[in-house]
Amino acid sequence: MEQTTQSPPVQAKTPPASTKPLPASERDFHTRPARTESAGFRVGVVIAIIVLLVVGFFVYRYVTSYESTDDAQVDGHINSISARISGHVVKLNVQDNQYVQAGTVLVEIDLADYQLAYDRAKADFEDAQAAALAAGVNVPITSVNTSSQVSVSEADVENARAGIQAARQQLEAAKAQLQEADANNIKAQNDLGRYKQLVDKQEISQQQYDQAVAAARGSAASVEAARANADAAQQQVIQAQGKLVQAQANWRYATTAPKQMQIIRARAASAEAQAQRKKADLDQAQLNLQYTKIVAPVSGVVSNRTVEVGQNVAAGQELMKLIPLDDVWITANFKETELRDMKVGQPVTVKVDANGREYKGKVDSIAGASGARFSLLPPENATGNYVKVVQRIPVKIVLNPGENSDHQLRPGMSVVPKVWIR
Repeated sequence: MEQTTQSPPVQAKTPPASTKPLPASERDFHTRPARTESAGFRVGVVIAIIVLLVVGFFVYRYVTSYESTDDAQVDGHINSISARISGHVVKLNVQDNQYVQAGTVLVEIDLADYQLAYDRAKADFEDAQAAALAAGVNVPITSVNTSSQVSVSEADVENARAGIQAARQQLEAAKAQLQEADANNIKAQNDLGRYKQLVDKQEISQQQYDQAVAAARGSAASVEAARANADAAQQQVIQAQGKLVQAQANWRYATTAPKQMQIIRARAASAEAQAQRKKADLDQAQLNLQYTKIVAPVSGVVSNRTVEVGQNVAAGQELMKLIPLDDVWITANFKETELRDMKVGQPVTVKVDANGREYKGKVDSIAGASGARFSLLPPENATGNYVKVVQRIPVKIVLNPGENSDHQLRPGMSVVPKVWIR
């Protein structure tokens, strides 16, 4: 059975007799400040939250808009200045940390020996050049002479052949004359025998007999003369044949004119080559004379100078180093996890520890391998216990033109680059 508890009746409080109820307008006036203060607080909280969200958004955007590392330094070329010849240092024109322009004479080596070598090489070249000129002139002269020799030897061969033919004809004539003389002699001797018989019988006079004797002796002499002429004609034939053999030998020698011309041209070419070799020796001597003055190949700061006046230096010996400050860049070793959004050409802000300045630049290139791969002992992940290590990749950053016009950056300085990836 349910029991209901009745609360005692609430007795309404009656205002004092002297208090009167306020009008409605006055009641709203007294409650309005509390409501206004509560609404303003809520609005302020909402605005603060919105401001914090906006600031947080921009802070997030800023933090994620770049990649930075303190494992970075200024890099540059370090040119090694060395001697190209050996010699005695007679003058030193620069000191350590001095800035020099390209073409400045840094060191001077005694040039007396090299000047003498140059003069000797020049004289040898002029002598070889004269010999080459003479050999070249001799080529056309020899060509004309050999051509003339060929023509003359051919003519001599033809003349010798014609001489043989004429000598043979003279021999035939001499033989015919000998035969005629023999026939006349036989007749004269027969006549003398008959005259002998007649004179013995005194049928003819002694004078007629004497004439027959003289005629017989003349016929015999004619035979001897004709025989001598025949022998002489035979010798002329032999002599003509000898001349033909000699002419043919001369002709065969003359036919070697092309080979002789090859020899003459080869001698001329050899003389020309000798002149060229002497010219090369002269050029080398001239270069050695120029090498007595060691000049700066680029503009930069002289560093690590090891040469002194009076020192004897050898070819290839390093004398100093030259740092071209117009060509420096930044090498930043970023973690491999920081390269996800990094690309060539992105802008970079570089803060230098030495002077606190910020320099503008851009990403020029990203190395082809991690720095560990270029170390003396590269890691061997296939051996031993493997521990994963975040690798660093070198990134080359070049400065915008004019950023290092005051040459304050030096290779090796520590910097902090920021690559703006967004």
